[in-house]
Amino acid sequence: MTASAIPGKKVKAKKNSQFLEVLKRLSKSKTATIGLIIIVIEIILAILAPLIIPYDPNAIDILGKLTGPSAQHWFGTDELGRDIFSRILYGSRYSLSIGIFGTLITTIIGTFIGAIVGYYGGTFDNIFMRILDVVQAMPPILFTIVIATALGSGFQNTLLALAVSGIPGAVRLVRGSVLGIRKMEYLESAESINCPKMRTIFVHVLPNAISPSIVAASMNVASLILTAAGLSFIGLGVQAPTPEWGAMLSASRNYIRDYPYMVLFPGLAIAVTVLALNLLGDGLRDAMDPKLKD
Repeated sequence: MTASAIPGKKVKAKKNSQFLEVLKRLSKSKTATIGLIIIVIEIILAILAPLIIPYDPNAIDILGKLTGPSAQHWFGTDELGRDIFSRILYGSRYSLSIGIFGTLITTIIGTFIGAIVGYYGGTFDNIFMRILDVVQAMPPILFTIVIATALGSGFQNTLLALAVSGIPGAVRLVRGSVLGIRKMEYLESAESINCPKMRTIFVHVLPNAISPSIVAASMNVASLILTAAGLSFIGLGVQAPTPEWGAMLSASRNYIRDYPYMVLFPGLAIAVTVLALNLLGDGLRDAMDPKLKD
């Protein structure tokens, strides 16, 4: 029996071909490939950080404080003599975790709610979206600050504050995609055979509405890393001695004139990561846009 005679195999083959096509088109973009390589390298370094860092990131050495970059300390030392290179490398675990896991929470919850609201529509949709309008009337960074202030500082609270503040935007994005496809003929066919509504939403609707969310998620990781750094800088995010990049910037701001390297290297770590994620997001957007197919 051939694969074409088995419906399940046909669907699986089609999904695999679509996935491979996206990867093929993504690989044609040099900038997206560079961004992906940088992010993969950073993730590997973050995972292996405890094994490869030359010094304990929190080890204090008063005699060696405020020494510039050298063969012994590649990025120099801070005001307590801690090795900045080790702290940046180890701190990637916190900054990347905030961006990745915060985006996962936002995307999963936003996708679930947006799909249900968009599919059912009607009064339920109107009431829920008016509530979101009120929430989104507040500037996103202010909304995040309010949540972070209520929860308090710390890694977990910062992650939760950033994830919650991004849910309204994720809901609106998925809802818009679902509204565009909920009146299509294949959905009417599913309803005509009394297919359960939840099965219709998660099996027939979401797979065709998830592409914009995937692209937005790659951009959102960069946004969360920046926002987390900003929260740490003003004292509402991850706090010392945790070597999170934003917290390192906050701690070194008093030394920027005399010891600029203390600000330079954490800032470069944030800038390179955000740039790589944006390059990857642009590439994904182009690769998943059906209008740009060859």
